Amino acid sequence: MLKNKADIRTLAFMVVITGLLIYQWSLPAMSWPLFLFANWMAVSVAVMAHNHNHVRMWRSNALNMISDYWITCFYGYPVFAWIPTHNTNHHKHNNRVPDYTITYRVTEGNNLFSLLTYPTVSGYYQQEPNRRFMRETFRKNKKRFAHYMAQFVILIAFIGVGLFLDWKKALLYIVIPQQFALFMVLIFNYIQHVHADEESDTNHSRNFTGAIVNFFWFNNGYHTVHHDMPGRHWSDNKKAHEAIAHTVNPSLNEKNWLWYMTRVYIIGLFVPSMRTKSMRLARLAAKGQAATVSAHVGADVAPAV
Repeated sequence: MLKNKADIRTLAFMVVITGLLIYQWSLPAMSWPLFLFANWMAVSVAVMAHNHNHVRMWRSNALNMISDYWITCFYGYPVFAWIPTHNTNHHKHNNRVPDYTITYRVTEGNNLFSLLTYPTVSGYYQQEPNRRFMRETFRKNKKRFAHYMAQFVILIAFIGVGLFLDWKKALLYIVIPQQFALFMVLIFNYIQHVHADEESDTNHSRNFTGAIVNFFWFNNGYHTVHHDMPGRHWSDNKKAHEAIAHTVNPSLNEKNWLWYMTRVYIIGLFVPSMRTKSMRLARLAAKGQAATVSAHVGADVAPAV
């Protein structure tokens, strides 16, 4: 009943992640290796949420709904929230105003401070479109609205039952992995777009081509081709990237995600040559334009730092 047999990996991960929660809960004391692995796998849940919103896994609507509920519980936020802020906004504007997730809203810099503060800033600006989306869904489609509300109810119940049974274990094995997943998925959006050129046909995204990252995160590293065709199944993105990689600026094709993070955000604090250079600012400078960004509908125009 799967649309694509590659999602057997997704199902296997769902089993492993559920098993990790159950097994850790049964232990008399926390195992640090299992805890860290569970948080690593929590990031995979965030990518599953992303993938499932672009390409539904099942031919059965009922199974897709059940998958929504499972992902919501382990992701820590209703999975439908990707629709108004990601599917219909980010992919339409691709780091251009009025993208709710633009990387240069507060600063044009790419450093450890901008990296760590981005999830909070981006998350704040995504709240109103989610509320507006729910109001519109209630007005247009009560059945779909009920499904979205059920995600909230099931998530609250999932966390609530865990806290009731053992609040310490619930915080360790449910809440912390959820928050880590939510934080990291916004970090991914940031590093995949910051200092790229949002107006370019080929240089609008940064790619991470390492095998380990793309195994655990379902080819999410191949970001250029994903933006070029969001409806393509994740399993086809590696081949698609290899076909166009030569057209992308080499500085936007990173082999090692961990080395990029270490080089740019840790070593770059002390060694300027390790930092990224903004293609966006270079384009604006070439056109003699000021680097400004207008925030979303109803907000003031603010200068970029």
